[in-house]
Amino acid sequence: MERLIISEQDIINAVCVYVSRKKQVKPEEVEVELMYDDDYGFSAEAFVDGRKQVLITANLIEALRLWLDEFMNEDPYAGIELQLDDEEGIIALINN
Repeated sequence: MERLIISEQDIINAVCVYVSRKKQVKPEEVEVELMYDDDYGFSAEAFVDGRKQVLITANLIEALRLWLDEFMNEDPYAGIELQLDDEEGIIALINN
């Protein structure tokens, strides 16, 4: 089974597009910081116009599904697994 790897920067880009559509702003107007916590798992903080929004793992997966569908022409319902990599940071593994 082939696995596609989405880099930390592409995850950030996906979240920027996701949040920009929800807030009706340009993706460039969104700042995102990805986070991992041993107790809570993966999350992100998105900043738009000085306001912070916290995104949980489910939101990150939703953003990645949008990214896979519209920007990578891949199956948005393929299995998505977020991982913390020592060298690459937070990455997503996609099962094709």
